[in-house]
Amino acid sequence: MPISTEACAREVLDVVPIVMRSVRAEMRRNRAADLTVPQFRTLKFVDRQPGASLSEVAEHVGLALPSMSTLVEGLVARKLVLRNTAADDRRRITLILTGHGQSLVAETYAATQARLAESLAGLSAAERAAVVQGLEALRLIFAAPEPLEQVKR
Repeated sequence: MPISTEACAREVLDVVPIVMRSVRAEMRRNRAADLTVPQFRTLKFVDRQPGASLSEVAEHVGLALPSMSTLVEGLVARKLVLRNTAADDRRRITLILTGHGQSLVAETYAATQARLAESLAGLSAAERAAVVQGLEALRLIFAAPEPLEQVKR
């Protein structure tokens, strides 16, 4: 029986928060004890988007620009992030991870991935394939650069 788009949307709304709660709990468990969740989210975003602007990171983490600036100053002081002025716009601040910052993110990510793999071990190969296929479909929709309404499937 075909599943309606409304039923699919309802399932996404019901399941994604549960999954994210587990992911966040594992990230908290595996991050350095002296690193806050917003600091780790900042590091992870900069790891995925080297050269991101302070504004882009603030929007992703959900902090106001002055708060993000203070958070980043702390990460710079701890030698986890380098803060640079963009070559093409001196008003734009860009961020990249230091080697230490990259190592910290990689270790936390690997430990979290290993724990999630343990949680998924009870699924059959076919169920894991279905999960991956579903997540790939969601990535195409939600990671698209244009608004959702313009994404063609």
